[in-house]
Amino acid sequence: MSKEIIFFDATKLAELIRTQEVSPVEVVQAHLDRIDAVNPKINAIVTVADGVLKAAKAAEAAVLAGEELGPLHGVPFTVKDSIDTAGVLTQRGSPIFKGRVPDTDATSVARMRKAGGILLAKTNLPEFSYWIESDNLLSGRSNNPWDLERTPGGSSGGESAAIAAGMSPIGLGTDLAISVRGPAAQTGIVSLKATHGRVPMTGIWPRVPRRFWHVGPMARTVRDLVLAFSQLAGPDGLDAFATSTVQFDAGAGRSPHRQLRVGWLVEPGFGPVDPEVAATVKAAAEALKGVGCFVEPVRIPALERDFALDVFNRLHVMEMKPAFAEATAGRSQDELYKMAKTMLALPDTSMEDYIDAEQAAERLRDGYADYFTRYDALLTPVLPLPAHKHGQTEFTINGQTVDATYLQGATVPLNVTGLPGLSMRFGTSKEGLPINVQFVGKWLAESTILHLASLLEGVSPVRNLHPDLR
Repeated sequence: MSKEIIFFDATKLAELIRTQEVSPVEVVQAHLDRIDAVNPKINAIVTVADGVLKAAKAAEAAVLAGEELGPLHGVPFTVKDSIDTAGVLTQRGSPIFKGRVPDTDATSVARMRKAGGILLAKTNLPEFSYWIESDNLLSGRSNNPWDLERTPGGSSGGESAAIAAGMSPIGLGTDLAISVRGPAAQTGIVSLKATHGRVPMTGIWPRVPRRFWHVGPMARTVRDLVLAFSQLAGPDGLDAFATSTVQFDAGAGRSPHRQLRVGWLVEPGFGPVDPEVAATVKAAAEALKGVGCFVEPVRIPALERDFALDVFNRLHVMEMKPAFAEATAGRSQDELYKMAKTMLALPDTSMEDYIDAEQAAERLRDGYADYFTRYDALLTPVLPLPAHKHGQTEFTINGQTVDATYLQGATVPLNVTGLPGLSMRFGTSKEGLPINVQFVGKWLAESTILHLASLLEGVSPVRNLHPDLR
């Protein structure tokens, strides 16, 4: 049963544990065995948590004693290595933080534990959690389990690879511009970047620009995103952006009295998109029609007036560069990798450009607000192309050559505006690589996009759900 266990989702594992069909020890050991077997090829796991089997035995004892169990009781979970974990190495992908062990859990980790989850391991990331490929001087490069010559993305690439490869059923990543949704697309899993502030960023570094940072669940099924988000959402009294007291209602998007209205958009506004990706978005739109939604192609003029990636670049460099300078002050250049050096070398944004970018961000928010007066959700690409080869810095997409930052074209608008976005697989490239689509919802309307994703999951044409890593 261990082979089945590693590809059961967290919801199924929790059910099997609760009914004593499997034990937490059996589940944790199956995942530890899987890590031993495939992590040397993938390098997604950077630290296995001390005492994980001891925690599993305690969870097993609670089940046998008939104690009240949390919704994730006995289920192992993994965490990106920029998120603090009490007593477990959190080294942020840099020799500067080598050996760093936090005293307390990040709020998101504490909430997963409170739900009964067992911290299994920490996962790889780029230096300082900042790039579209997970590679650093401390723990090296992560590989995509679908093709080891390709990246699982960044910055939550280790997390996406671990889940796709069966080393973890569910985990936590962070997202500044792409970083839970892009890696999910490159490995064919699901992920949720909720409305900004819905899940506190307490205990996660870097803190700036915190108005763009998010922490969110990554998993293999939509129902696991629902389960995790129900535990993660809500203020903690420490993150001033996390103030919404609106309760998450997993059934709120399922009104039987009104047909859900969904627009779909590939271009313009996101940069060039590969024809295979565009075709997958269109196929998903047609599938939504088939399950009863009103669906039509749309354009959002605000995205055409202000390219969100340009807006983001002008804003975040001004705010993030000082944080990098502070973290690296007095350190040897030998301790810095590509992105720290690149960030520190970037020219400062002029105050005129910064103010102009702030106004553009407001126009983007207004543009989406106008769109959502007529529609319940938006369907878009996640990435403009499937997972790419390691180290690529430019791409030719649909006849246009662009630099690697353009991979963020369809994801970064949601960081600039704070809107919720969900990444899920709905296609496969000619090379056998996953292709995901992205649902965008109104602010605080995670229930709607989770419901739509669940509907789409039920009619997915995808059959090869797991990479072959024999």
